[in-house]
Amino acid sequence: MVAQLSDDERKAALAKLAGWEYDAKRDAISRSFKFSDFTEAFAFMTRVALHAEKADHHPEWFNVYNRVDIVLTTHDAGENGGLSQRDVDLAQIIERCA
Repeated sequence: MVAQLSDDERKAALAKLAGWEYDAKRDAISRSFKFSDFTEAFAFMTRVALHAEKADHHPEWFNVYNRVDIVLTTHDAGENGGLSQRDVDLAQIIERCA
């Protein structure tokens, strides 16, 4: 089982992740990305997918044309899942891919 972030750890992590929002109901972080067209959005998703697969930690995402909405939470963190360092690490990778 993966450890959930404490409130202080979560706040510190979010302070370093510009544009990411905390969803308290899901204990997750999310962000929307907008690109010039579908090809750029899909290329971004492909870059993220390669890193996510290597890390064995996969985002929940939704794509329509030039927009990609991403939610990160760790399903095996805590009793009901929640935010973990794995999510923060993936969010940082996602930022570099964008």
